[in-house]
Amino acid sequence: MRISAREISVCYNKKGRRITALDGVSFTPRAGELTLITGRSGSGKTTLINTLAGLLAPAEGQVCYDDTDIYRINDKQLSAFRCKNIGYIPQGASALADLTVMQNILLPSALAGTDKAAYAEQLVKTLGLEGLCRSYPDELSGGELRRLAAARALINSPSVIFADEPTNDLDSENARVMLELLKTQAENGAAVIAVTHDSTALAYADSLYSIDGGRLIGKENGYEAALCRPLVS
Repeated sequence: MRISAREISVCYNKKGRRITALDGVSFTPRAGELTLITGRSGSGKTTLINTLAGLLAPAEGQVCYDDTDIYRINDKQLSAFRCKNIGYIPQGASALADLTVMQNILLPSALAGTDKAAYAEQLVKTLGLEGLCRSYPDELSGGELRRLAAARALINSPSVIFADEPTNDLDSENARVMLELLKTQAENGAAVIAVTHDSTALAYADSLYSIDGGRLIGKENGYEAALCRPLVS
């Protein structure tokens, strides 16, 4: 699945000031690649992936998956599309408190009407969550919650994966496991887009971008590139 953003802008008001979070960003991450986006806090990283993931409608521009502009379909269609095609690892806590770890992981597959029990067990093992499957979110550490979010995001084998600071709250070993898992998803054909402050993630990146003041700049082989890859209509 090809994802492309064309001239997207996001603005909001804060204490009477108009803030431009994204300023005419065009972006086409590639399937089969792990794309990293770096930048200072407040530069627009999370706003960008939220917009690409169908969570925040832009004031201007388009976000298309293949030939579908996701902000021109209704909420029910968008929710179904996201469940099937998009995985998202958020920065904050997102587990449902009344569900166990395994129930949280399997929730997207249940909503999609698929049986992913075997894959869930595989993800649990990979992410070191064995022994926690019957635990509830309030019994987990921050790092365990982050790994739970990753398993839930990947359970439907989405073709596009977004990760917002995926190594936050993780020690060095679990950060390595997380980055290797995201890299594997890319090698298996997914477009993986991660925003991060973690310099160790750079070794896993196929493509690297930075964002500042709501504008995205590509870095190819160590050189500053044009605003981003050209889009094909």
